[in-house]
Amino acid sequence: QVQLVESGGGLVQAGGSLSLSCVASGTIFLTYAMGWFRQAPGKQRELVAAITSGGATNYADTVKGRFTISRNNAKKTVWLQMNSLKAEDTAVYYCARGRTVSASSMPEHYDYWGQGTQVTVSS
Repeated sequence: QVQLVESGGGLVQAGGSLSLSCVASGTIFLTYAMGWFRQAPGKQRELVAAITSGGATNYADTVKGRFTISRNNAKKTVWLQMNSLKAEDTAVYYCARGRTVSASSMPEHYDYWGQGTQVTVSS
């Protein structure tokens, strides 16, 4: 059974930083792309960043230059380093496993999801 467990969310002031981590179990981690998505109240779930098994990345325009996604295939872990946080980054952040090797921006291209971790940025 595939499980993705996120950690690292919390409350931070605007301009601050947070680091999220996601540990996978029950899956051959190396084979798949991994993604971080977020969903704010009343809004659709959207891609934040995704990464292929080889390290190629795909970022939402709104986070480019501020967020960094990385992974360690041996540890079955993917991270999201978030710097220069803004109030509009407030959302529940989800880790997801891609159906394929592609770092897609579409939620339907991901088949397993974590439970989510809340990130709140105060202005």
